[in-house]
Amino acid sequence: MKLTVFCLFFALTAGAQTPTEHLPVTDAEKIADALTAAPNFITDGATIVDYPATKGGEFRVLRQGTSEWTCLPGPPPGSKHDDPGCFDKVFFQWLKDGLAGRPQHAERLGVSYMFMGQWVPGASGGVFHVGPHIMLVTPHPEDLQGFTRGGQNGTYIIHLPLPSQADQWFLVIPIQEADKH
Repeated sequence: MKLTVFCLFFALTAGAQTPTEHLPVTDAEKIADALTAAPNFITDGATIVDYPATKGGEFRVLRQGTSEWTCLPGPPPGSKHDDPGCFDKVFFQWLKDGLAGRPQHAERLGVSYMFMGQWVPGASGGVFHVGPHIMLVTPHPEDLQGFTRGGQNGTYIIHLPLPSQADQWFLVIPIQEADKH
């Protein structure tokens, strides 16, 4: 009996330490997921789109909005983690260009919200979870030179791991510490 209880306890605690992430599949799940990326004053009027089926393809509208904001559900193509985000017009164009392999240009300051955080490649080849954050892209990357690149201590600069973004850095402003897994 003690062995059975021990095995049951072990199975339950092991399962609790390695949660299975449910990724959105249906359009309704994708819309609900995208709405978790930013505060209501952003998501209420945002257009919600799904990623293109092919590189450089069109984003499919899941819900038409009334503001300049666009929200995406997670996961992006090739990702195994739920990383929804909401983007203003400038940041969304910058993101679309990068995902399509086109040169990126920010005409003015662009803003993005990722309240669920994001899984990003680490220096050692693995991935780590960045907690909830706001990101800024600027037409003047030289303004970002004073920030660290590590991400461990507050605000930092980073770029997405795409060849088209090698020189396109953006500012990450954490709003909550990442989960310690």
